[in-house]
Amino acid sequence: MIPLNLSEIAAIVRGTVAGDAAVTVAAPAVLDGRRAEPGGLFVAFAGASADGHAYAEQAGRAGAVAVLGSRATALPTVVVQDAQAALQALAGHVVARLRGGRGAGGDGNGDGSIGERSLTVAALTGSQGKTSTKDLLAAVLSSRAPTIATIGSQNNELGVPLTMLRADASTRFLVLEMGARHVGQIAELTDLVAPDISVVLNVGQAHISKFGSREAIAQAKGELVQGLAPGGTAVLNADDPRVAAMRSLTDGRVLTFGRAPSADVRVLDLTQDPRGRPTFTLRTADASARVALPVVGAHLALNAAAAAAAGLAADIPLHAAAQALTTASLTKGRMELRDLPNGATLLDDSYNANPDSTRAALDALAAIHAERRIAVLGEMLELGDTSETEHRGIGEYAAARADVVVAIGDAARAIADGAGAGAGARTEAQARAMVVTVADNDAAVDWLRAHVAAGDVVLVKASRGGRIDEVASALG
Repeated sequence: MIPLNLSEIAAIVRGTVAGDAAVTVAAPAVLDGRRAEPGGLFVAFAGASADGHAYAEQAGRAGAVAVLGSRATALPTVVVQDAQAALQALAGHVVARLRGGRGAGGDGNGDGSIGERSLTVAALTGSQGKTSTKDLLAAVLSSRAPTIATIGSQNNELGVPLTMLRADASTRFLVLEMGARHVGQIAELTDLVAPDISVVLNVGQAHISKFGSREAIAQAKGELVQGLAPGGTAVLNADDPRVAAMRSLTDGRVLTFGRAPSADVRVLDLTQDPRGRPTFTLRTADASARVALPVVGAHLALNAAAAAAAGLAADIPLHAAAQALTTASLTKGRMELRDLPNGATLLDDSYNANPDSTRAALDALAAIHAERRIAVLGEMLELGDTSETEHRGIGEYAAARADVVVAIGDAARAIADGAGAGAGARTEAQARAMVVTVADNDAAVDWLRAHVAAGDVVLVKASRGGRIDEVASALG
């Protein structure tokens, strides 16, 4: 956050100041007062079940010096009618100034201008793999210059401006993960900040019940390409026809990644070590580099290629990107491999799930050398009319890659049915033994504690709403 006093913030967001207008905010904005930093801004929302304004004093004890909200609080407050719109306006202004302009209400030549800047904004979206690719891209860019990136999956109308407000005068790269649950949402985000680099990973089935069709999902993801800043670069998946077709949405530069021979950054010669970590070659028309990722999953090779392609768009050579990728780490709960006290191994991919990401996680499980492979699977949400079919299909897929499939809850019963049907040449007794149904997360933990032994590897995967991360946490 660039330093701004409350009088300046009020002018930017068209609010009024209750309290000392000279107070200066110099640290990031937060929605959770407990996470406020010294000199920071607490953004208060009055919701149906809780009123954030009541936590202003708590935020102050944590370090916040001011509040942005819809009424006065115990701290100096910028009072606005719409706190979300004000947060977005403030974020847009700050990033515009860091890019060399004044943002809202200025031309870049008045007092307070940051001056000549070289802030590059990279944004990315896709039906799956957004957060992992964001982590990989942040590793590539931060190897060259100070980089701010989305924390976790804060990729919506609140998370994006919060990330933008973490940028300051030292920031050279700003990496923004952008998600959507309806057509037009990414366009609204690119209205806040037009990316210099737009990365589109794939068009899958995540949130299909919200969109209605894959065509609508493709339209929504394409908004990131349409929202490019003048002179920007689109980075597109050559292996996904719906993404490759987005080339027509921009007159600017396009770089592609994938396994396809036509890809500008191509993945070749992929192998995996006994713990499922991929090694592969990234090749362009004039360079190649070998990459050994320190994280699990062959599917992450494509995400790494996307990150390297975005790095090329930011003038980072392929060899430098490849070196940075060897030290990358992923957000907690995404393909996280942990050794358990009893000698077993946990593959924690519990943060979220959809059919494509679950198949990728099951492939990763199958690649790990183990005595037994146990897939603990819960419900995948927002699949609409295809839910029963997709869950059953995942069960069949799991049966070919795991020795035991544990399905949690009634909503995941179709996974168990599919696993039973996919048991193949196993005897009836073997098929029954490989499929376990449990009522809830607690029952899953009890079963795992009683049956998992040294040498086993356990995958935990479900949609966020199922809170299957509780199972991963309980195991260790």
